[in-house]
Order: sequence, then C-alpha cells, then structure tokens
Amino acid sequence: MSEAGGLAALARGMRELVAGEAAASEQRRTLTDPIVDEMWRTGLMSAFNPAAAGGAEPSFAEMIETWIEMAWQDGSFGWVGIANMPSSFAAATYLSDDGFDEVFTSHDNHVTLGGQYFPNGQGVAVDGGYRLSGSWSFGSGIGHSQYVAAGFFPMDDGEMRWVSDGIPDMQVAVLPREQISFNDGWHVQGLKGTGSYDYSAQDVFVPGSRTFPLFCRTPLRGASPAAQMGLMPVTAAGHASWALGVAKSMLDDVTELAATKYRMSDMAALASRPTFQKDLAHHVAAWRAARLLVLEAFTTAETAVGAGEDLTPRLRADMRVAAVYATDAARSCAEWAHLAAGTTAIREGSRLERAFRDIYTGTQHAFISEKVAIDAAQIWLGLIDDQFGL
Repeated sequence: MSEAGGLAALARGMRELVAGEAAASEQRRTLTDPIVDEMWRTGLMSAFNPAAAGGAEPSFAEMIETWIEMAWQDGSFGWVGIANMPSSFAAATYLSDDGFDEVFTSHDNHVTLGGQYFPNGQGVAVDGGYRLSGSWSFGSGIGHSQYVAAGFFPMDDGEMRWVSDGIPDMQVAVLPREQISFNDGWHVQGLKGTGSYDYSAQDVFVPGSRTFPLFCRTPLRGASPAAQMGLMPVTAAGHASWALGVAKSMLDDVTELAATKYRMSDMAALASRPTFQKDLAHHVAAWRAARLLVLEAFTTAETAVGAGEDLTPRLRADMRVAAVYATDAARSCAEWAHLAAGTTAIREGSRLERAFRDIYTGTQHAFISEKVAIDAAQIWLGLIDDQFGL
C-alpha cells in the first residue's frame, strides 16, 4: 500500500460505487454507508495515519494523487477525504499516549474523525483537563464520525493562555459523538454529501489527554516528514488536491462531450471548433502546471524536513501559495468547462452540474483565501518574519 500509486489505486477502485451513490449522498447530506464501509474495507479511511494507528504514512505525492482521484469521482467524496483523513492523521500523531489508547487502540484503530479546528470554543482549565463550550461551523465529515474535533482557546482563571508574544494557545479537543449537539442538517449549494454540520458543546469535560496543540509539529507517533510538518501543510495539500480533482473531472467530461455536442444552429460538433480546441489546450495546460506546482512545493518542503532541516516560514509560505494558486486555476478551468458544455452542464444530477456547484462551494474556504497569499508574499518580501497560521 505504500508503493507509489497504491493509495490512489485504492480510491480508483471505488469509482463505480461512488458514482452510483453520489445522488443518494447528496439527498442524505452525508456520505452513504456503502461508501464509508468501502473506505474502511479497502483501508483508505485510515491510510494517512501513522503506522501505530493502522496507516501507511504516505508521502505528500501519494496523498495528493489520492485526493485528486477522490475529488475527480465526486466533490463530496473528495472533500470527506480531505476532512476525515487529515483529522485522524493529526489526532493519531499528536495525542498523548493515554488519549491515543482511548481513541484509537481501544477501538482497534477503527476511528473516523472530522470537525472544525478553528478555535471557536473556550476551554476553562480544570483539574485533569478542560470544561469546553463553543459553537463550530462546517464540521466536515462528521455525519459519519465517531469522534468530533473542536478547536478552542484554553482559559486560565478567566484569562486567555499565550504561547508567545502575541500568539494565543490554540488547542484541539477530540470529543465522542454523543457529547456533541448537532445544530443543522447541512442545506447548502454544493458539497451536499459531506455532512459538514454546525455543532456545539456546552460545559463538556475533556481530559487533557484528548487534546493537542493545533500547530503541533512534534509527533508522538509516525516517522514520515508529514508528521514533523504539522496539520497545516497536510490540510493545504488537501485543499489544493481537491480543487484539482474536481476541475479535472469537468475538463475530462467536457472533452468527452465535445465529440457529440452540437450547439443549436451549429452544424459542427464542439470538438471541431477551433476556439474550443484552443481553450481546451489552454485550460488543460493550466491544470497540469498547477498540479506540478503543488507537487513541487510540497515535496520540496518534505525533502528538506526529511533531511533534518527546519520547516522554514518560506517553505510554509511556498506550500500555502501553491494551494491558493491551484485553487484559483482549478476554479478557472471549471468555469470554462461549464460554459463550454452549454446546457448539458445545467442538467440537475449530471457530473458537470454537481462538480460546478461543488467547486464554487469548496473554493470559498478561508484556508485558501487571498489573505493567505498576502501573508505569504509579505514573508517573501521580508516585511514580516513569519505568520504562525501558515
């Protein structure tokens, strides 16, 4: 499973199932049981975990190609891949031994985890842990998760805890599903099948063993460079890969459609039109360039960390900019494919129609916003030394 392409091949084997279940996932507002069960049967769900949690500890190239494949099949399937798989990777890598044993070992590593990591909660420090309260939005992948992640600010005697000058402590709590209140049914434009519910908790006790620092880069398990790079690069690679996968599905579909697509009053198929040919060449080239940029940025950082070098602010900036650029390029490719496909792309339930809704939902995410590009550029320009959120 650790061989190049092995994980992507696992995902590729699910194409027929995912296609057949895509409409039902949208209706349920979360992935159907057959898809989730198959992710577990193949080992895909836990594949990104450290070996101690049943994972393969893949390289960034393997992760990127796997996510592209998943998102190519269906935007919701791909989005769950970039939600559940990094979530369990982070918890299994950074939880204390007691927390790991409680969450993973006691469940034979059969644990699905999703949620929102932004610190929208407050954890009042008490003996042995925290009393957690808060409300979180967009808890991706929690429709079928046994545990839910929730970011929070630790509070000591009513005061926020600081890790350094100007940087507050930010932690992630891992909560059993039954301790969470689900506040909506995820009625949205796109990514309908992701189970990304809003949720809340009120004065819930969380033992310290089931928390870990949001920006932790000191693995307690796992030997891959990714484990030493933290959740932010893995998440960034996921967002870039997801956008590339959805865009590729639209480019592939409009290419296939072009041979038989005739516009009203047009005697020639779409494929024979020089303007379509030129635009197809441009957008396929843009897609390929964006993919190569993503692979280059993430493997360069991975190689440096694997050689014992520091994960510098510039390396982190390079990865985040690659993710933002790939998202922008993918959105442009998707928009063109949708226009080129004409009325075929507006038929409800088609892959093109669903992918178009998904790309314009997923690319709204703050993780690949223009602020990220600005922060990175300021590091390149020497205006700031670092931005801890990158």
